[in-house]
Amino acid sequence: MRESGVLMHITSLPGDFGVGTMGKSAFAFVDFLQQAQQRCWQILPLTPTGYGDSPYQSCSTYAGNPYLIDLQLLIGEGLLQADEVTAVSWCSREDKVDFGTLYQNRNRILKLAYSRFADQQALDAFCRKHSSWLPDFALFMALKGKFQGAPWYQWEDALKFRQPDALWAARQELKEEIRFYCFQQYLFYTQWNALRSYAHSKDVRIIGDVPIYVPYDSADVWSSPEYFQLDEKLSPTAVAGCPPDAFSEDGQLWGNPLYRWDRMEEDGFSWWLRRLAAAGELYDTVRIDHFRGLEAYWSVPYGDATARGGKWIKGPGMKFIEAIKKGLPTLDMIAEDLGFLTQEVFDLRDASGFPGMKILGFAFDSREPSEYLPHTYPVNSVCYTGTHDNMTTRQWFETASADAVAYAKEYMHLTEDEGFVWGMIRTAMASVSQLCITPMQDLLDLGGEARMNFPGTQTDANWTWRADASCMAPELAKRLAAVTRLYGRAENGK
Repeated sequence: MRESGVLMHITSLPGDFGVGTMGKSAFAFVDFLQQAQQRCWQILPLTPTGYGDSPYQSCSTYAGNPYLIDLQLLIGEGLLQADEVTAVSWCSREDKVDFGTLYQNRNRILKLAYSRFADQQALDAFCRKHSSWLPDFALFMALKGKFQGAPWYQWEDALKFRQPDALWAARQELKEEIRFYCFQQYLFYTQWNALRSYAHSKDVRIIGDVPIYVPYDSADVWSSPEYFQLDEKLSPTAVAGCPPDAFSEDGQLWGNPLYRWDRMEEDGFSWWLRRLAAAGELYDTVRIDHFRGLEAYWSVPYGDATARGGKWIKGPGMKFIEAIKKGLPTLDMIAEDLGFLTQEVFDLRDASGFPGMKILGFAFDSREPSEYLPHTYPVNSVCYTGTHDNMTTRQWFETASADAVAYAKEYMHLTEDEGFVWGMIRTAMASVSQLCITPMQDLLDLGGEARMNFPGTQTDANWTWRADASCMAPELAKRLAAVTRLYGRAENGK
């Protein structure tokens, strides 16, 4: 069945208190998607944001981001007072998330809610349900609080190496803090499950991201160091990145510890199966980030200042894919097959059966044959005008070479009356790809000011974009529905 959807992270939704949340605006956005006859809502990872405020650098692969907890819902439940929330100046600009203010104030406000929370039985039941990861995560967060945010590998050795007596003592000492972090996750999952159920009632599926790597300073590495390339002192021996290319002469040094794929294979990739099973409970479709790293990954010696000294190391390949298909046979997946690609990566993607990604914005920078031109797409693919890591389509038209723009106009029969951006949306919708996803920034015809992320940079422009109420305007829903019907992506093709 041909379908389409919109890429819009929850933090980018309009609303009060400095950041998009799982409250009123999120439910209204689901209504917008239904009115626009979109079947999919693609979001970025729901996990806590980490270094550089990135949702792809999270302290936990299982925990939900407390910034997404809607405070207005907590006011309605009597856990917060309106004046307690409005006393905080959450942002200076409605079109940008101020992560610094959230970091300084969100936990304090949620602790007020915790102090009034009475349904301990419900919290106990939640903790039992998530006992495979929640105790370690809550202890990790409580210990980070005790040690003023220091990473786990700088803690005292007894805690760093997870000696049982030290862990037991820490659980006793920090019992109340641990309970608070469990409560935080209870709120997140309660609100998320309600939002996802509402989306399902409107025939909207959620597509969510799973980053391939986790940060060194994370509950995941601290609790399972045996699965990572660490030495006897628990320091990384090699870290992740990508090689030099036309965009970066030094490559990109991500710094995430690399997996011990041999050790993971020994127990049937159980760590990954647990991770993907949890993602399958959050999302209806899982997009696995940096799929090419499963075929081969760029390994950089720990301590190098750039990624130039790295080398390609073979990944787990089809053994990993087969373990997923056997252990999680109903999990629906998309392969983020972007970056430095080789025939071996294409072969792995095709053998997996997972649809890959076709970025229309990549198609016109050269007159050379391109796999991103729509006439080359296979049906088993997902067509995007762009992603969160790319410039917006309007920005591309404003900055691309005259030859590239002329080629795009010729190929897509673009006119000023229709608008160049909407002409590209039309072309994506017309492609044979089974699924078409359009970023909200393109639906709103926004320029570089609305770009979500600049890969390889650390600036306050990354991850901060927010839409205003026009993102759910009836006129926009009507226009999107029309092009969706025209190319057979609406329900029953009508």
